[in-house]
Parts: sequence; structure tokens; C-alpha cells
Amino acid sequence: MRILIADDHAIVREGLKQIIKNLPSVSSIDEAQEGQEAFAMIKNNAYDMAVLDISMPGLSGLDILQKVRNEGIPIRILMLSVHPEEQYAIRAFKLGASGYLSKGDAYTELSLAISKIAAGGKYVSSTLAEKMLFYHPEKAGQNRHESLSEREFQVMILLAGGKSVMEIAAILFLSDKTISTYRSRILEKMNMKKNAELTLYAIKNHLIE
Repeated sequence: MRILIADDHAIVREGLKQIIKNLPSVSSIDEAQEGQEAFAMIKNNAYDMAVLDISMPGLSGLDILQKVRNEGIPIRILMLSVHPEEQYAIRAFKLGASGYLSKGDAYTELSLAISKIAAGGKYVSSTLAEKMLFYHPEKAGQNRHESLSEREFQVMILLAGGKSVMEIAAILFLSDKTISTYRSRILEKMNMKKNAELTLYAIKNHLIE
């Protein structure tokens, strides 16, 4: 089994690699440190599985999932995130992820997750299992960010994290004008006027730390 690890932190990639290389079914492990590189590698190599950080420079893990689905690339994807929140997991599974694992659980559950996904199953980390069991879409709609598209949600998180329009444009390889349009649309949907309101909302709803 050929696996790609994509995370912008070298120490995280190395830790994951040390766990994965001990799995008997793994024949090779490649690494990528940002989203654009990761997608190019997925597109040009016949990987069986990719372990993707949900938040990376360039394309996010969610962006890569969308592109993989749009292009019909046959690969199983395990999302890795610092966010143990069901909102992220639900979005990831809707886009075709095979598993979702919080980084806090990675070192104890990664081997199990990869084995289960390789066998054709789905995997969700233990910290999320109970939350998703009691997840009610009709109630989730009460959260304003649920109305955002995948791209709007990504831009909202970056704005809430203090990134400027220019910085977000550079990260996502989009124009300043496009990001400004997204910002206006997000504020309108969220019924807010300032980025600071987005930040407070994101912190309150555990969307950022």
C-alpha cells in the first residue's frame, strides 16, 4: 500500500511516518508539506491512501477532497485535524473522506484507522464518535456557519484567525477581489459586520483555538 502524508509541520509528518511504516501492508510513504504539492502528488501517483492535515498552506485538506472527488481520483483519504469538532468531520465525510482523526488521537488510533480504511471501512476518532452519534442536522442548522459553502467556511476560519484579505488570497491562490467578495458574502450570511465578530463566534463555537 502506497501512502502520502501531507502536513505543514515536519515533526508531525515524521511522527506519523514512524507509526505508519510499521504496518505490514505499507510498501512506501511519501510526504508533502503544503496543499498544492499534496494534490499534485496525488494526481500524478497511484497512492492507495493519503493522510491529510485539514489546515495547510495553499489548498486545505477539504479543498483537496473536493478536487479528488471532482476529478474522480481513486484514493482513500484520512483527514487529520486539531479540531475535534463534528462540524469539520461532517464536512469532510460529505466531501468523500474515508476517515477523520483528531491529532490528539493520532498516535494511539492511526494504525487502527488506516487498517480499517484499507479494508474498505470508514473511521472516526474516539473523541468524535459520541458527538457524531448525537449529531442532529436539524439542530446544527441553528449554527450560522452551517449555511456557508466549503470555500466560504474556509475563508471564514482564516478571517477569524486574523488573516488579512491579501494573506488569504496568497494562501488560497485567489485574487484579493475574490477574497473580498467571499468576505462580504460571509458577513452577510453570518449577519455580522466585522472580522472581530467572526473571531468571537469561531472561538465560542470551538472552530479555532
